[in-house]
Amino acid sequence: QVRLVESGGGLVQAGGSLRLSCAASGRIFGISAMGWYRQAPGKQRELVATITNRGSTNYADSVKGRFTISRENAKNTVYLQMNSLKSEDTAVYYCAAEKVLRLGARREEDYWGQGTQVTVSS
Repeated sequence: QVRLVESGGGLVQAGGSLRLSCAASGRIFGISAMGWYRQAPGKQRELVATITNRGSTNYADSVKGRFTISRENAKNTVYLQMNSLKSEDTAVYYCAAEKVLRLGARREEDYWGQGTQVTVSS
């Protein structure tokens, strides 16, 4: 199996910064894309940012210019640098690994992390 472990969440004041990390472990041959999603209380899970194994990125409009996603393919690790945080960024942030091909597997699968809480106080 593939396991995703997130770290870096916490409590920060509005205008502050946090950096999330997510490392995928297991018998992994390749990961097509990695990304971050978030879910605030009472709301649906939404895309924050994704990055492909070639470095192409995609951001939600609400975080463009404030968040930066990056990736270390050799370490199967993705990062999310969050700057100028706002109270509306408060949510549980989930790491996702999309189209993961495990060694010896015949098909790709998607995996999710357990989530890390980000709370921005105003």
